[in-house]
Amino acid sequence: MKITLCQLNYIVGNIEGNALKIIEHIQQAKSEKSDLIVFSELAICGYPPYDLLFNSSFVQQSIGAIKEIANHCVGIAAVVGGVDFNYGDGKSLYNAAYVLNNGKIQHVYRKALLPTYDVFDEARYFEPSYEPLIFTHKGKRIAITICEDLWLPQIDIHPAPGKPKYQYDLISSNNALTPDFVINIAASPFSVFQHSYRYELLNKVFEQFNCPLVYVNQIGSNTDLIFDGGSVVYNKKGEKYFLPFFQESHSTIDLDTISAKGDVFQQTASLYEALILGIQDYFIKNNFKKAVLGLSGGIDSAVVAVLAAHALGNENVHCLLMPSRFSSQHSIDDAVELCKRNNLSYHIIPIEQPFRSFEQSLSSVFEGKENDVTEENIQARVRAIYLMAYSNKFGNILLNTSNKSEMAVGYGTLYGDMCGAISVLGDVYKTQVYQLAHFLNTQNELIPIHIIQKPPSAELRPNQKDSDSLPEYDLLDNLLYHIIEMQLTIPDLINMGFSEDVVKKVYRLVQNNEYKRYQAPPVLRVSSKAFGYGRRIPLVKKF
Repeated sequence: MKITLCQLNYIVGNIEGNALKIIEHIQQAKSEKSDLIVFSELAICGYPPYDLLFNSSFVQQSIGAIKEIANHCVGIAAVVGGVDFNYGDGKSLYNAAYVLNNGKIQHVYRKALLPTYDVFDEARYFEPSYEPLIFTHKGKRIAITICEDLWLPQIDIHPAPGKPKYQYDLISSNNALTPDFVINIAASPFSVFQHSYRYELLNKVFEQFNCPLVYVNQIGSNTDLIFDGGSVVYNKKGEKYFLPFFQESHSTIDLDTISAKGDVFQQTASLYEALILGIQDYFIKNNFKKAVLGLSGGIDSAVVAVLAAHALGNENVHCLLMPSRFSSQHSIDDAVELCKRNNLSYHIIPIEQPFRSFEQSLSSVFEGKENDVTEENIQARVRAIYLMAYSNKFGNILLNTSNKSEMAVGYGTLYGDMCGAISVLGDVYKTQVYQLAHFLNTQNELIPIHIIQKPPSAELRPNQKDSDSLPEYDLLDNLLYHIIEMQLTIPDLINMGFSEDVVKKVYRLVQNNEYKRYQAPPVLRVSSKAFGYGRRIPLVKKF
């Protein structure tokens, strides 16, 4: 049987546009003499639609579009992800996979296992259904599942807590119906730390079914979530045929004769690809074109500048260099050099004059008080005013340059360097930022080596270094990973060999700065636990 896998980039809510894209690929698959074409989970409305699902017009248009797509399914069958009404008890909708054939909706499969962890909250919108679907097409018995439905109750390969242990075993139910092969349509987001777990699970699923497995995942970025694709077909021998990562792909294969095609995954390269896709789709899908950022001469803003240039084109990225009395000349020189090497436009706007005005205006109020973090934060907020003024005047969207390590411990100024429309590195630890910098310099030194080698500093007071107030980043990031991703407690960390004083300090910083992160821009998610929708901690708490 010839099957077409469609790994496509959908826009949430663009029902008409998504439908036209699906129909276009159906026509192409027909010309390739394909018997069956498969699209990803909730393809018709985009994933995740969140509370758009409470809008009746949104749901009706989604179902109407499925019926229109069915008209084009003559001479070919299609599996398309969408929503379906529930006319019984419970939630009013199902997460569904439609089987379209002979110009009509032939079957509807409704998702059984609804994820409610991390960024997922499907039980808020959907009712589960526990009826497996196996249909016959071209003499083959085909089982349909949706994403989480493949999770096996008896295994626990998820590396972080929070993953539910489902009691219902959909795989056994399907196996009892003896399918010839299994289709799974998915919307599984990218995580740099968890790439292997997805395929470890699929390996185990194949072993359970012992028949070919077709897995079609979404590609593209919707606000903070980045979908990497990585769709795969397991032939009857268990050999894997992969579609590309981070690219749209239309691939027609013969399930009976397909042979292996490798999965190429390198962690830093994949992180780069994910961030590029995240920036591109945030701008394209919002009809934005140009970006602006503050360039300090430090590594974070340097990496964001180069990523933005690669994602948007260097002609669409502008940098503001805003030195203060504490900025070193080499930082200014490094920032200018980076702009020249990457053909980025820039302005140098010193902040001394407005900073001095604030000092003078507040002198009577602050009389008798020593300079402290207050004056440091004023400098950061002056820079934010300059950046937002440029954004307002020219329409450039402000990119935030804070990294995950800084956001975790509150090492940033609210309404200052934490401003921005999207946080590019907010889910990237400082040590990963250095890895990205070296990766960006693989072929050409896009980032001046001095930026990478010098000790990190906010340069908001004389001779300031990050290490004055924080542990070294190798230690800090190791601790933060176990606190945030692994959700370990203070006793757990001490038992692992970390210093009790350092553990308590870092843990306290993470807990005490939730209010800052609550007001931060959306963060491109590249880990299993990003700040934002997937990590909901009370702002007011005593724990």
